[in-house]
Amino acid sequence: MKVITNKGLLVLAILSPILSVAQLKQIQKGTMIYPKTKSIAIKDNYFGTEVTDPYRWLEDDQSEETKAWVIAQNEVTQKYLSQIPYRNAIKERLTHLMDYEKYSQPFKEGVYTYFYKNTGLQNQSLLYRQKDGEDAEIFLDPNTFSKDATTSLSGIDFSKDGSLCAYQLSVGGSDWTSVVVMKTDDKSVVGDTLKDVKFSGIAWQGNEGFYYSSYDKPVAGSQLSGLTQYHKLYFHKLGTSQKEDVLIFGGEKTPRRYVGAELTEDERYLIISAANTTSGNELYIRDLNQPDSEIISVVDNFDQNHSIIDNIGSKLYIYTNLNAPNGRIVTVDAADPKPSKWKELIKETSNVLSPSTGGGKLFANYIVDAVSKVLQYDMEGNLEHEIELPGLGTAVGFRGKKTEKEIFYTFTSYVYPTTIFKYVVSNGSSFLYKKSGVDFDPLMYESKQLFYKSKDGTKVPVIITYKKGIPLNGKNPTVLYGYGGFNISLTPAFSTSVVSLLEQGGIYAVANLRGGGEYGENWHIMGTKLQKQNVFDDFIAAAEFLIAEKYTSSDYLAIMGGSNGGLLVGAVMTQRPELFKVAFPAVGVLDMLRYHKFTSGAGWAYDYGTSEDSKEMFEYLYKYSPVHALKEGIKYPATLVTTADHDDRVVPAHSFKFAATLQKDQGGKAPVLISIQTNAGHGAGKPTDKAIEEIADKWAFMFYNMGIEYKAVK
Repeated sequence: MKVITNKGLLVLAILSPILSVAQLKQIQKGTMIYPKTKSIAIKDNYFGTEVTDPYRWLEDDQSEETKAWVIAQNEVTQKYLSQIPYRNAIKERLTHLMDYEKYSQPFKEGVYTYFYKNTGLQNQSLLYRQKDGEDAEIFLDPNTFSKDATTSLSGIDFSKDGSLCAYQLSVGGSDWTSVVVMKTDDKSVVGDTLKDVKFSGIAWQGNEGFYYSSYDKPVAGSQLSGLTQYHKLYFHKLGTSQKEDVLIFGGEKTPRRYVGAELTEDERYLIISAANTTSGNELYIRDLNQPDSEIISVVDNFDQNHSIIDNIGSKLYIYTNLNAPNGRIVTVDAADPKPSKWKELIKETSNVLSPSTGGGKLFANYIVDAVSKVLQYDMEGNLEHEIELPGLGTAVGFRGKKTEKEIFYTFTSYVYPTTIFKYVVSNGSSFLYKKSGVDFDPLMYESKQLFYKSKDGTKVPVIITYKKGIPLNGKNPTVLYGYGGFNISLTPAFSTSVVSLLEQGGIYAVANLRGGGEYGENWHIMGTKLQKQNVFDDFIAAAEFLIAEKYTSSDYLAIMGGSNGGLLVGAVMTQRPELFKVAFPAVGVLDMLRYHKFTSGAGWAYDYGTSEDSKEMFEYLYKYSPVHALKEGIKYPATLVTTADHDDRVVPAHSFKFAATLQKDQGGKAPVLISIQTNAGHGAGKPTDKAIEEIADKWAFMFYNMGIEYKAVK
């Protein structure tokens, strides 16, 4: 093996040669040969307990040694996948299913209506615009931003009159963006491009400039993994240098991990939200009608979640879960906006509320057992309409400016392709605007919601989707998907990747686990910190339910999840390895003792706690942390770990260390592979071709390890 020296660092130039015919035969027999991953004796002491971390060197994702390891692992993975005879057939089918026109909901800015459109297989959707009575024209084509289409449009915001816009560019899926300001009439660029912006919207103040948020960029060499602690809100005045931008909030005086800003539609109030974790926020306002006005506190603690959703003059409309875990809407005068002065407008119900405004109305979008129910209210809180939806599914939208008489929403479910509707505010009627062109017959499939009991007796919903008429004999290839964290709700949504599974007689099951937001803040809290095991128990119970009801069996059951869902998969496959045949932990949080030391990970402590909080919290995390829960000699499921080299949210070191440990510890013949996409991030902005390849690889891997032959679909 050739060894080279780079700036004093010993680097393995070649970790694994091209696989030979003999090695391929060993793969086919179930005896995997993995790249050698060196082990370094690193130990940490947590409250008297020594914990080894032999693969910590993989945390340096910019080192030549780590890059060589990535190349070697990808080589083994691709060699394994390439010998699956129907891999290309799956890819071709997915390509066909995704080759149809896709539209976003339209939105109005100035004299134009804007919308996103993808003709079918374009890597990035294009932003179009049109005036009434005229043909649509391309406004921005992100496919031209880079040769390989890995530079994406991550956001765009317009000034109130629509004459200016600021759009954000993400390179390789990174959360770090640059901001380009442009005149919308002739598309000429205004001023210099802003650099190093992260987790930010753009809030315009007239045509003078805008507010945005960012962190101090980590030092060179750690841009993708360095800790991003303190968010800062700036005002950028057009025509000036970014160096001259004025700090509005954050910094040394008010250090906060997350800071965001927006303006009310009339641009009278600047609204600032500040938080240190992913749940609970402070709320501030500034009256921009008053020169040099102070920033006033509305809520001065992080105990609950709040947002200002509208105003009429000085009357503020606030969404809050203060004293209302499922959410409510209150009003208050901006002159004295503290919670003791709030007046209830729309009361809390037994269902979780997600409000929006449009056409001068309030829309209360409720989650009822994971599906949508939408009510329209006037600004005095009087109920006007319940929106008649096409069925049980997810409705999103119902947003627009006060003057708009028609707004839009989309409706979807696991068997209802995403469809856009136009909604008439005055009478509550809906009209079909854009129907999906996907090659799918919903009459051939069914999707139903069932309830099962978790380990502690808690009732948990699961939605199961499959082709009508399949036998419930325990032999159906089944994917169980979950998330269970950060107050995020999994509601029904159509997916062409799922269709390609259902066509093969497969079953897709989504469990609404504790830790999510389907039943409000109480449901969320029951899956956090020292109660996180509830989430894993819920997922395991879902698997046992599917097996007991003969939908599938352990030989045909795969589990899938991404990010926090990757943690979920990693935890349950280490706790109950015999229960699953295949596991797909994607961009997962897998080292629970060190997650808070990278990028914005410290902000996740509300859900997880940290290994430094207390001995009790450390021991709890250590017990379920997937990297540390692996045991040598255990027969683990066939596992395909997926991550990306530019993931600067959940750094790829989590997946690197988990895959290396699992490859070492695997006691069975099932393969342990890791696929590391290059020039890709946590998932946003991923080109269509990369998405198709990733899905095809997963289905091929799953079918192959279940011993199922893929049937060509005509």
